[in-house]
Amino acid sequence: MRQKLDSEEALEKFRTKLLADKEKKPSIMISICHGTGCQAYGCGKVSEAFREAISRLNAQDKIEVKITGCHGFCERGTVVVVEPGEVFYQRVKPEDSTEIVSSLLDGGGVVERLLYTDAFTGERFVKRSDVPFYKKQLRLIFGDNGHIDPTCIEDYIAIGGYTALSKAIFHMSPEEIIEEVKRSGLRGRGGAGFPTGNKWEFCRRAKGSPKYVVVNADEGDPGAYMDRSLLEGNPHSVLEGLIIGAYAIGASEGYIYVRHEYPLAVHNVRIAIQQARELGILGTNILNSGFDFDVHIVRGVGAFVCGEETALIASIEGRRGMPRSRPPFPAISGLWGKPTNINNVETWANVPLIINKGADWYSAIGTKTSKGTKIFSLVGKVNNTGLVEVPMGITLAEIIFDIGGGIKDSKKFKAVQTGGPSGGCLPASLLDLPVDFESLAAAGSIMGSGGMIVADEDTCMVDLTKYFLNFTQAESCGKCPPCRVGTRQMLGILERIVKGEGRPGDIELLERVAMTVKQGSLCGLGQTAPNPVLTTLRYFRDEYEAHINEKRCPALVCKDLISFYILPDKCQGCMICMRSCPVEAISGGKRLVHVVDQNKCTKCGTCVDVCPPRFSAVVKVSGERVEVPAQPVPVQKPE
Repeated sequence: MRQKLDSEEALEKFRTKLLADKEKKPSIMISICHGTGCQAYGCGKVSEAFREAISRLNAQDKIEVKITGCHGFCERGTVVVVEPGEVFYQRVKPEDSTEIVSSLLDGGGVVERLLYTDAFTGERFVKRSDVPFYKKQLRLIFGDNGHIDPTCIEDYIAIGGYTALSKAIFHMSPEEIIEEVKRSGLRGRGGAGFPTGNKWEFCRRAKGSPKYVVVNADEGDPGAYMDRSLLEGNPHSVLEGLIIGAYAIGASEGYIYVRHEYPLAVHNVRIAIQQARELGILGTNILNSGFDFDVHIVRGVGAFVCGEETALIASIEGRRGMPRSRPPFPAISGLWGKPTNINNVETWANVPLIINKGADWYSAIGTKTSKGTKIFSLVGKVNNTGLVEVPMGITLAEIIFDIGGGIKDSKKFKAVQTGGPSGGCLPASLLDLPVDFESLAAAGSIMGSGGMIVADEDTCMVDLTKYFLNFTQAESCGKCPPCRVGTRQMLGILERIVKGEGRPGDIELLERVAMTVKQGSLCGLGQTAPNPVLTTLRYFRDEYEAHINEKRCPALVCKDLISFYILPDKCQGCMICMRSCPVEAISGGKRLVHVVDQNKCTKCGTCVDVCPPRFSAVVKVSGERVEVPAQPVPVQKPE
């Protein structure tokens, strides 16, 4: 049981002791990522193997293992970083542990084969900060993930944790805190981008008691996991921001609303809350300041619409998660009709930085209207996928090519979808677009919570739009007709188009329905659901026209519009494709040109995948017919 801290001085004395104790620990630290991504790679076995290797080599007095949260470079898991030296190892397996430990004992050499190697230049990088994926990032919020054990409050305090809290409650008035947040320019990171300080001020001035503060961790965008990784890797940063916000607003109770699908985040947050209570940082009379505040965890059931504030409130109250009309806004009438302030995970995590370093420092980062950094989940057809934290105003090209390493398999970049399923798809002509709230909105997209999905030349934009509409339509709560009916109608049109059943006038109909849904929907889900439709019609209209007018999919994706043929002048009658076809749609024999039965073919593409590259006899086409024999004929012999 931890001893409760009863003053600002006690907190600082405790921090000093932790730093002194740190000096007595082994000089070499092996930090191993235990985020959800690396857990999928078996990081638990890697950690165990390192401990066994250290014990076997009698190196306990020289080397220590630290379990940390996500380092961001998720596709390179298990990620291991050795300090001092910031040596970055990737794709580490249990069997690599002895070699790494031995290299450290032999004078600090590095294991070359485990270093990150650039796919284009072949250059190897030793230090994490030199790796292209990290080099252009500004990891203000996310950086501490790689240095602390998320289940150990002492680690957080040792790096300066809860300094901002003691500064706020002992040296600042609530009004001064709110003014500092306002001057910083911090805007909500959940999607809407509303000025955080203004939101806090509305809630503080609202009449009614008690007041509540809420962490919105209902992160439902496909492929996005920024909030999850923050809660998993550094829950105290969010908790500290929440307590400061509660003090400024005048709230005595808070809730962390987190998706049920995030078990590790829930586990680590629960530990963080308990440890903060033990130290007197949460609960009654925090640090003997006279301020009372406590936090509860509420687990959502995975409804995307509960990311909307009023739907989230309904869910916490035990009702079905459905939005309501506003005003009144939650700041005036939220949980149980009382003033309530809701911010997302990343927004709360920014607060301690602002209080510690000041509004002027924070507002110097980013653009004129979009301050600070933003964490993005960079996924899709890009070489380096993972979580990236960048200053506002960085361009799409810098994120995708400098940090993301460009497009996989040297394909051409086609589009990037920002802002989750309700964001917009932006073309190559906008790669130099600055990433900030206003620039993305002007281009027809949104910042959203930070999803960023990259598409290459083999992506059908009509099919991709259908995917996003299928998601938002399924997640619509159904309360208001524009969203309930409109999303279904748009999805139905898109489904017809990709099947080759598009009709003249479908494009114009899509535009009319999309605008109706955008203007008439009750909440943000419906208001932004048409964005993928509107932006792809704006930037990729020719693909819609090809599907409708020519019954052709230019990207060769839509199954109802493509066919597979075996070229008679290239087929060698090897029977590989025939044996591999799962539906026996290919006929032929040894030294006979094979033929695809178009009525049986399911368009799975197995025949293309297995045909030897030296033959390349199988082709995939759309909107055209290839002349092939109706029945197998002898293979043409070269003269």
